[in-house]
Amino acid sequence: MKYDFNIENRRDSGKRIFKQCLIAVLEIAAVVFLAFAITHYGMETFTVAGQYMSPTLNDGDKILVNKMSYRIHSIKRNDVVVVKQSGSEHNYYSVERVIALPGEKIQIKSGKVYINGKELEEKYDFPVMENGGLAIEDVVLDEDEYFVLCDNRNNGEDSRNATVGNILKENIVGKAWIRMNTLQFISHLDGFEEQKEQKKQEASSSQG
Repeated sequence: MKYDFNIENRRDSGKRIFKQCLIAVLEIAAVVFLAFAITHYGMETFTVAGQYMSPTLNDGDKILVNKMSYRIHSIKRNDVVVVKQSGSEHNYYSVERVIALPGEKIQIKSGKVYINGKELEEKYDFPVMENGGLAIEDVVLDEDEYFVLCDNRNNGEDSRNATVGNILKENIVGKAWIRMNTLQFISHLDGFEEQKEQKKQEASSSQG
C-alpha cells in the first residue's frame, strides 16, 4: 500500500497556516487591548489651557497623564495632578498642585501656607498670595479630600475659590507626568528658578 506524502504535506501546511493566522489574530487582539487599556486606564494626553500653572506649565503645553500612578502609590504633597472639575454648565479639567493632604488643617495667612499651624516650606519660590480665599480661616480636610493651588498663585482658580473648593480623591484623574513638548518629567521642572536666572541675565545685560 502506497502512502500519499503529498496529502500529509498539505495537511501539515494547512495546520501551519492556520496556526500562523491564529497567532497573528491573537497578536493584533493583544495590541488593540493594550492600546485600549493604556488609553482608558493607563495614560492620557492633556493640553493646558491658560497660564494658571505658569511658569511650571504654560498655555498650550501638552502633558502625559499617568492614570495608573495613584492606583499603586498614594497622592503626595507637591504632586501636580489633573482634576475633573464640575462647572455650572459642564465638566472640565484643570491642572493643580497638591498642597494639603487628607486630615490636615490648612490656612493661608499673609500670603503664606500653614499646615496644622506650621508654615509650610514650599518647594519652589511661589509668588506671595494676595488673597487666601476660603483658606483665610482654617480649612480641615476630610479623609478623602485634598487642597490644591495653582502655581501662578494670583492668576488662577483653585481650592481657595468656592467654585473649586476641596478636591475629592475620586475627581483626581491622575498624575501630570511628562511635559511632551520638552520630554521632561513635570516633577523635575523648576520654572521659577529659570525665571530667576533669566531676570539676572537681563539685569546684567542692561548694566553692561
